[in-house]
Amino acid sequence: MSYGKLGRTTAERRALLRSLVTSLLAKERIVTTEAKAREIKRLADKMITLSKRGTLHARRQTAAFLLDEDVVKKLFDTVSARYAHRPGGYTRIIRVGPRKGDSAPMAIIELV
Repeated sequence: MSYGKLGRTTAERRALLRSLVTSLLAKERIVTTEAKAREIKRLADKMITLSKRGTLHARRQTAAFLLDEDVVKKLFDTVSARYAHRPGGYTRIIRVGPRKGDSAPMAIIELV
């Protein structure tokens, strides 16, 4: 499977994506660049799918990836119940145009 490197080393990229996925699941809507949004989408969908299982192993896997224990609790208690009958596609990317400073293409990523 291919993925974007986002101009970072492996450790930096992993830390960035963990932080962004945690923020997305906590706030349910964030603004970021299109490239980051595409990478976040894969991981956020995976975390929601894990939470739908509801097992202790799945909870530990998500807790190992996400940075905030409160977000893990929210994911398993409320978010997984919301998507219980949905087979996938839990996030939506909306393009919003270029960023003013460097003209980077921006996007809003949100939970459906």
